[in-house]
Amino acid sequence: MKQTATLYRMHTKEHICPYGLRSKDLLERKGYEVDDHKLSSREETDKFKDKHGVETTPQTFIDEKRIGGYDDLREFFDMGEAGQTGTTYTPVIAIFATAFLMALGIVFAQAGTIESLFAVPVIEVFVALSMSILAIQKLRDLYGFTNSFITYDLLAMRSVRYGYVYPFAEAFAGIGMLAGLSGYVVGPVSLFIGTIGAVSVFKAVYVDKRELKCACVGGDSNVPLGFVSLTENLFMIGAGIWMLYLAIGA
Repeated sequence: MKQTATLYRMHTKEHICPYGLRSKDLLERKGYEVDDHKLSSREETDKFKDKHGVETTPQTFIDEKRIGGYDDLREFFDMGEAGQTGTTYTPVIAIFATAFLMALGIVFAQAGTIESLFAVPVIEVFVALSMSILAIQKLRDLYGFTNSFITYDLLAMRSVRYGYVYPFAEAFAGIGMLAGLSGYVVGPVSLFIGTIGAVSVFKAVYVDKRELKCACVGGDSNVPLGFVSLTENLFMIGAGIWMLYLAIGA
């Protein structure tokens, strides 16, 4: 026989509480039959809070004992805190992994052979896509990005305006690679911003031993400044050298 849990959550025309839905889902996944009470107005919600002496909803009750909100419910089931906490490389890993799979898909669509997936164009497209996607992340909030970027980039420290130029330059280099623009045009841009970026990250992390948040995926991330950011800049250096090499050999 299933255990029963009673859940009170806000569910109005204007607002559906996401934590109420998460609480219901968690209870059902844990094998509980949920007696779901939807608080359909602000007045009904306030009345419930006053009656039970609580400040927030949702509220879960099991065996007539109040468990609490969503975080309390997770604790009741010996689960960790919801969502990402502290520093994490997840955003960058997600971008690089997706860009790599996209590169495989694009190259395979063009060549149509398994052998093509192990060829140089995959790396070229992967780097170009990675640069473009990372540029998009920065362009979502230029002010937030620059606030983080100017704390460690050596050129941006001297000229804040460079912080605003950087994402556009990165996007230009990535899109230019995909478009097949001349290496003489795209290569120097990629090489310039990549070199300054690599030196800046190396100095901040490995010389000055500073613990900073990386602006590589935008200004509001919890990605630590370090090897991943250095990798982004090494990608750009490598791309710049490769494009110039191809242009010279053409």
